[in-house]
Amino acid sequence: MKGWFKGEVMAYKPGGMELQKANALTFAGSELFKRTFEEGMSMVEETATYLDGKGRAESKLLPSKAALTYAGESMRLTTRLMQVASWLLVQRAVSEGEMTPDEAEKEKYRLGAREICRGSRAENLDVLPAKLVDLLGRSMNLYERVERLDQLLYGKEEAPVVGVTAQLDRLHAAFGYAAE
Repeated sequence: MKGWFKGEVMAYKPGGMELQKANALTFAGSELFKRTFEEGMSMVEETATYLDGKGRAESKLLPSKAALTYAGESMRLTTRLMQVASWLLVQRAVSEGEMTPDEAEKEKYRLGAREICRGSRAENLDVLPAKLVDLLGRSMNLYERVERLDQLLYGKEEAPVVGVTAQLDRLHAAFGYAAE
């Protein structure tokens, strides 16, 4: 029996960025993508129905401090789901050949608003309606899964340089020193 390891049979194996792009195309046509897409779009619809209906009525019954928490968390929920929906629609465009993986990896098409979407949860969630708390938890789980997929398919984002390091880099740049 001939084996590929002996050199008799050779297959093209993409490397680096080519592999990422091939993975993006494969993922966009996968069953996992279809299930994730359906889950995301279903959650967007469920959330819109809740917030425009029963959620609106429930929020009016809350004390003022809880109503403020409700407003903030419902905005976080909406932002989170819109980010996920946008990302999923881009992946569908890749799947349907309307967009290339090169285009999809551009920053403007990547999962965004991380500070808002992943920000710390309100301390007093127990005063919020159970349905909102459920949607918050489920949307966070979905956002985290999509975030991992985004990083796997298109690469990790470099963390912004902050704090003392950023200040030192600016000083070095201002005075012509190379950053060490």
